[in-house]
Amino acid sequence: MAGRPREFDRDAALAKARDAFWSRGYEGVSMADLVEVLGLASARIYAAFGSKERLFQEAVALYDEGEGGFATRALAEEPTAARAIERSLREAVETYTRKDRPQGCMVVSAATNCTAGNDGVREFLADYRRRRTASLVERLERAVAEGELRPDTDAQLLGDYYATVLHGLSVQARDGVPRERLLAMIPTALLAIRAVAA
Repeated sequence: MAGRPREFDRDAALAKARDAFWSRGYEGVSMADLVEVLGLASARIYAAFGSKERLFQEAVALYDEGEGGFATRALAEEPTAARAIERSLREAVETYTRKDRPQGCMVVSAATNCTAGNDGVREFLADYRRRRTASLVERLERAVAEGELRPDTDAQLLGDYYATVLHGLSVQARDGVPRERLLAMIPTALLAIRAVAA
């Protein structure tokens, strides 16, 4: 006999959970908050997602597939590293300052501080951020190999710099710095990659 169909939209529930975690961080969202936001009993949430931590990990994946995936798309789609970096910074500002969305980056702000019991969440997010930095470095290394950037370019240093800028944009957006001010900073940030152009 077929199981009874779920009487809720799992994708819609996941999107609501994503926005709650994005707004208040992992520890700032309790199971009681999730019950209220999703309109589901905690037993249904556990049945659908397994645990709060697994729900959070799925929410991060949803964020990365949508709004949060701007850098991945820019690095893959732009013909030069310089254009990919510029687009990443511009789309970061646009994403982090949207009026109808939580401010900043979900992955930067969701778990900068965690209790010892949530070290797994903290490490999960740190690993995500390390992988984002590695993707920047990899694209810059390719730019060196293809002759876009000078052979003596330190791709690791440059990748670390742009990861730091992206994280800083998130914090500034979260603090309410206006979009126009953040966008105005991008030309200065791009001086670093232009300085090592071949």
